[in-house]
Amino acid sequence: MDHELNSLFRALQGDFSQPDFWWQCLALALCLAVAYGLARAFRQHAVASPSEHRFSQGGLKRLIFPLSALLLVFVSRAILKTWHPVNLLSVALPLLSSLAVIRAVFYALRVSFRSSAWVVNFERVFSSVVWLVVALHILGLLDPVIQMLEDVSFSVGKQHLNLWLIGQGLVTVVASLLVALWIGGLAEARLAATEGLDGNLQLVFSRLLKSILLMVAVMISLPMVGIDLTTLSVFGGALGVGLGFGLQKVASNYVSGFIILLDRSIRIGNVISVGTDRGEVTRITTRYTVLRSSTGVESIVPNEVLMGSVVQNESLTDRRVRLALQVQVAYATNLEQAMALLVKAAESQTRVLKDPVPLPLVLGFADSGINLEIGFWIIDPEVGTAGLKSAINLAIWHSFNEAGIEFPFPQREVRLLGN
Repeated sequence: MDHELNSLFRALQGDFSQPDFWWQCLALALCLAVAYGLARAFRQHAVASPSEHRFSQGGLKRLIFPLSALLLVFVSRAILKTWHPVNLLSVALPLLSSLAVIRAVFYALRVSFRSSAWVVNFERVFSSVVWLVVALHILGLLDPVIQMLEDVSFSVGKQHLNLWLIGQGLVTVVASLLVALWIGGLAEARLAATEGLDGNLQLVFSRLLKSILLMVAVMISLPMVGIDLTTLSVFGGALGVGLGFGLQKVASNYVSGFIILLDRSIRIGNVISVGTDRGEVTRITTRYTVLRSSTGVESIVPNEVLMGSVVQNESLTDRRVRLALQVQVAYATNLEQAMALLVKAAESQTRVLKDPVPLPLVLGFADSGINLEIGFWIIDPEVGTAGLKSAINLAIWHSFNEAGIEFPFPQREVRLLGN
C-alpha cells in the first residue's frame, strides 16, 4: 500500500505538465461542488422538517459531504480512466476517506459529550494531525520522519524512550481515554435513568466509575506501545510532594466532596446557609458546591468549607420554613382586631401554608407602641422570600388603614416648668 501511494504521487507529479491533468481538476471540482450542494440541500431540509431521530440526522449532516464526494470521485475515476490517467482523483480518495472517518468519530464524541467545548477544539487538532500524516504518507516522507523521531532517544530510569514511542503512547492513551469517557458517559446515562437511586449516589457512582475507567485505560494503553508502567514511579515521589504542599487544599476539597455526596447531608435543590452565603444548591462537584441566591448571584463554595463550618440546611428533612414579620401599633389599638388582620393578611398569600396556621404574637411594649409579630410557614424557600414578605406587608398596610389602626412613630413630650 505504501509503495502504491508513493508511485501514485510520482505519477501525479508527471501529470502536471499534461493537458489531461486539467480535466482531472475539472472533474474533481465538479464532484466537490455537487457534494457541497447535496450537503447544503440536506441541511436546509433538516431545518425545515426536523426528525425525531436526531442522532442519525445529525450524523448525515456531517457525513453527507465527504461520503457523496467520495462516491462521485470514485465514479468519475472509473469513467475517466478509459481515456487518460486519473492520478489526481486517486490521491483525492484517501483524503476524502480520512475526512469521512474523522467526522464520523467526532460526531459520536459530540453526542457522548454534550456541551463540551474541548471536543470541538480537539477535533481541529486531530484533523490537522491526521491530514498531515496522510499527506506525508502520500508524499513518501512518512518513513523518514518516523526514523528521525526514533533517532531522538533518551532514558528514564531503565526505560529507553524516543520521540516516536512517546508519540505512539500519546495517541494510544488519548484513544483509550476517549473510549473510557464514552463508556463512562453511557454508564452515567443508565444511572440517571435508574429509578429510586438518590441523585448524590448517582454522582458518586458515575465519578468513581469514570476515575476507575481512566486509570484502567492508562494502565492498558501504555504497555501496548512498550512503555513500562514502572517508569511512572519516577514521578510518583514528586507528585506526592506536590500533593503534600501545593495541592493539599485541592485534595482536601475532593475528599470533602465525596463525603458530602455519600452522606447526602446536602443535596441539589436544598436551600442552605454557610457563613454569609445563602442560596439554593444547584450543583455539587467533587471540588466545590454552587449556591444560587434569590438575586441570581451564584456562590462557589469549596467543599472543605462545607465540611468544616456550620451549615444551615432549610430543607434537609423538612422543607417547611417559618418566617416572621414584625409590626408596631399604637397603644390605643384593639389588639385582638389587629392580630386578626395580621392572620388574614398572611392567609391571603397562596404560598403560606394552612397547617401550621399563621400565629400572631404580642412581643412586648415599646416606647412608642406595642410590638406584634405574625409567624407563618412556607414549603418552597428556594423560590425566595422577599416578594412574599413584601406582599404580606402591603396587605397589612391596607387592612390597618381601612380599620383605622395607627402605626406609631417616636414621640417626645416637652414640658416647660416656670420659675
